Amino acid sequence: MDDNPPVSANLDLVRSIVAAWERGDFSSAEWADPEIEFVMADGPESRTWTGVAAMAAAWFGRLDAYEDFRAKAEEYRELDDERVLVFNLQSGRGKTSGMDIGHIGAEGAALFHVRRVRVTRLVIYGERKHALDDLGLSPDTGT
Repeated sequence: MDDNPPVSANLDLVRSIVAAWERGDFSSAEWADPEIEFVMADGPESRTWTGVAAMAAAWFGRLDAYEDFRAKAEEYRELDDERVLVFNLQSGRGKTSGMDIGHIGAEGAALFHVRRVRVTRLVIYGERKHALDDLGLSPDTGT
């Protein structure tokens, strides 16, 4: 008998997206709903965009500030039937400052809302604590 719970299709989708991000590949948006809501929840430009083109412009605008930006997954949490929270450790070097963000403990998070095998909302958090606070979760238990 297998003691491991089955992996959901949503978790599989999110893992495939994050696997590309871990390699520094942010080029695909095939996983996104055409009307995706893309949210930068904190950081220098906190705001919301709608649609794949707007998401790409916002995301690449943010990534353009870094050399070799990566987001390595540390933990996946399925919050419910539609939401997957990913804790990540960010790395990269600021193009202007030269600062390596990995050395300052850049622990972020991404919240994926998935419906019918498409991400309908993606919330990017530069600071993990903000994600936990927004979702009313505890750092250790997920509740």
